[in-house]
Amino acid sequence: MRNKIYAVTAACLATALVLLTTNSLIIALAFGTLTAGASFVILNSKTSHNEAELIAVWPEVIDHLMSGIQSGLSLSESLVGLATRGPEILRPAFIEFRNTLFRHGDLEQAIDELKELFHHHGSDQIFEALLISKALGGSELLSILRTLGDFLRQDLALRKEIEVKHSWIKNSAHLSAVAPWILLLLLSTQPSTALAYSTPTGGFILIAGLIMTALAYLWMNRLGRLPQTPRVFLKVSHVQNNPVQEVRR
Repeated sequence: MRNKIYAVTAACLATALVLLTTNSLIIALAFGTLTAGASFVILNSKTSHNEAELIAVWPEVIDHLMSGIQSGLSLSESLVGLATRGPEILRPAFIEFRNTLFRHGDLEQAIDELKELFHHHGSDQIFEALLISKALGGSELLSILRTLGDFLRQDLALRKEIEVKHSWIKNSAHLSAVAPWILLLLLSTQPSTALAYSTPTGGFILIAGLIMTALAYLWMNRLGRLPQTPRVFLKVSHVQNNPVQEVRR
């Protein structure tokens, strides 16, 4: 809801400014629409950036768990300790985990709620390893966590390398999409240009330009999107014949 308010506000401001500059309502509405779309893209990019930061801290979570277990703490105590000693971005979630654990006393239920909260394959692997170790005794927990931490670090490093290589392509595509509109804005300060685009034919050209810009961006974004590792550790109601769930039973 907040994103929509920001986008509408930005679109209204852009429409008003362009209208004052060009005295053309059609051009102003076109730029308002473009600004609204750009606002959604920027806000979604910020959300994706926050998700990337969240994913990047899971190896640190494993290090905290290993440190706690090696120092003699139980598995529950190590997880509760993340509410105060864990990565800053994860502390609210583990505070809720601590409250759930103290309220119900069921470690498996509290971990399942964490899985649903984070809904990421990396966190699923960590929590399932903890649940399996709890069910089987946990003698190999440190070895499992160490192996899992190495795997997650390698996966993050590989994805970061690919994202760096693709970033210049995405930035070039963004600039190519915006450049014609910047040129149009500059030309629209001339009365003859503003008058030409105020006609039905000019309005049709602007609408076609908006549609083509949106399609080009969506196509570029789809081509540059990295595949996401699927979540395989789901509840029995979602995944049948899950051997992990059978172990946990």
